[in-house]
Amino acid sequence: MSASALIHLARSGGTQAMRQRGFLQTALVSVLPLQDDLQRPLHLGVLRASNTRFDPDSSGKPTTWDSFGIWDNRIDEPINLSPSIKYGKPIPKVSLSKVGCASLIGHRRENEDRFQVSQMTDNILYFAVFDGHGGPEAADFCDKYMEKYIKDLVAEEDNLEVVLTKAFLELDKGLARHLHFFPHVVSAGSTATVALLRDGIELVVGSVGDSRAMLCRKAKALKLTSDHTPERKDEKERIKKSGGWVTWNSLGQPHVNGRLAMTRAIGDFDLKSTGVIAEPETKRISLHHVHDSFLALTTDGINFIMNSQEICDVINQCHDPKEAAQRISEQALQYGSEDNSTIIVVPFGAWGKQKNSETSYSFSRSFVSSGRWA
Repeated sequence: MSASALIHLARSGGTQAMRQRGFLQTALVSVLPLQDDLQRPLHLGVLRASNTRFDPDSSGKPTTWDSFGIWDNRIDEPINLSPSIKYGKPIPKVSLSKVGCASLIGHRRENEDRFQVSQMTDNILYFAVFDGHGGPEAADFCDKYMEKYIKDLVAEEDNLEVVLTKAFLELDKGLARHLHFFPHVVSAGSTATVALLRDGIELVVGSVGDSRAMLCRKAKALKLTSDHTPERKDEKERIKKSGGWVTWNSLGQPHVNGRLAMTRAIGDFDLKSTGVIAEPETKRISLHHVHDSFLALTTDGINFIMNSQEICDVINQCHDPKEAAQRISEQALQYGSEDNSTIIVVPFGAWGKQKNSETSYSFSRSFVSSGRWA
């Protein structure tokens, strides 16, 4: 019997329909409800009705990204409902408890690296690494005040690239005032690489120096920062136009005025007149959680010995971000790094989905293909 005929019989109320009531009740279970049930939600088989696509089984439990069949990973995160509605697509919640961090002293006398992970505002996450040189004073100042400068500016400015640029420059001025009371500290400086994640989808990065930010997309390393070294033609030209010069040490590394291996930094005020600046280069990118596995922030104790794709491959072999951070920092030391090694690993929607096959690395691989030239 067709569905239209069943509807007619159900609505007719005639004696024939009444006599066939037993038949109708059986037949309509998988097609339509009876007349007195027409206003009720339709149940087909074992499926249960839902008032929202974020609770498809009416269980009352938050829908996870994997419920949509596209987050095939080992981290079970709920959907971040507000930005999902705002952007018109499901966005997983990035939990700070899942972020992996590690910082090892290496063969140095002290660890001058600093890092921060925090929920800066209701919808913005803050991640930062700082690599101090000439003493820990500059890195300590960045670690203590960078977030505050950014948070104050976010209250007035919506463009996060503008916010980061202003924050870096204001922080540099603040450090100058701070060090005025410590005249014996003449060459303290620090790299700064900061990432802001708004609504779980808008990623903005700002950086000075040679610490890095890298996004793993489809198992490939996507560099979000470019090292500020005298090796870069544009950076070298600015140094020369400002009256500075570039020399190379015995390892072939270029230095500004024979002292600093980078052309942008927070601090290093004795070199500010020769072209060393605190203005960051910034980059904005929209995350695609189906393809993006993680964000990694690293200092040069790792970057100098492992290239970006190596870091990406090793992290993709790890079970969780905490294990990944520890393994990368330890592996840099095993490969011969003598510097402080710091890393932050922030998992995104495709974490674990693009796991690579086991890859072994050789200690004899070329420094030119890894290191700061990668």
